[in-house]
Amino acid sequence: QAPRGLSAEEKRVKLLEIFHESKDFFQLKELEKLGPKLKGIVSQTVKDVLQSLVDDRLVQTDKIGSSNFFWSFPSERGNIIRNRLDVANSAKSHLRGQLQELNASLEREKSARPESGKRMAALEKLQASKENIKALEEELNVYGVCHPAKVEEKKRAVVAAHEAAVRWTDNYTILLAYFTRQNGVGEQEIRKFLDIEENYEDIY
Repeated sequence: QAPRGLSAEEKRVKLLEIFHESKDFFQLKELEKLGPKLKGIVSQTVKDVLQSLVDDRLVQTDKIGSSNFFWSFPSERGNIIRNRLDVANSAKSHLRGQLQELNASLEREKSARPESGKRMAALEKLQASKENIKALEEELNVYGVCHPAKVEEKKRAVVAAHEAAVRWTDNYTILLAYFTRQNGVGEQEIRKFLDIEENYEDIY
């Protein structure tokens, strides 16, 4: 089984180890040679890994002449972490102050709007109305097919069926009259041929 490649974070850690173990300054070309040799980091990925460390301020960089040099000492990482902790604590204190201010504003609003008896009675009435509506809806559901909405739906279906029946009856009457005129055949003969019974009635 082929060995597993290093993850992005593992590459960062190992590249940082090169700086901390050597306590020296390097150029990118040097790190691209040392990465694979000392830490098993693929040479082509060294540049991106190095840039991510620079972005996180774990590695320092400066241009001297025409060359860029990189360095990082163990003590610098501790300073960076302490700085981040100070920033986090400062933000925490600021947020705590905002929270206290909001709580104070909330208490002032409560004091300015006391729960009057009239307001409480109105809220209770509103809640009772909501419960009454819910109970009525549950009662309607018990009626099943007799539910007003379902009854109305059936009425609409009956009307639509009636309209369709009238339409087809009209079509039949028109075609029957046309056929008898064109062919000189009696209406009764056509009804008999089409198996239309004598008790057939037009629908209006």
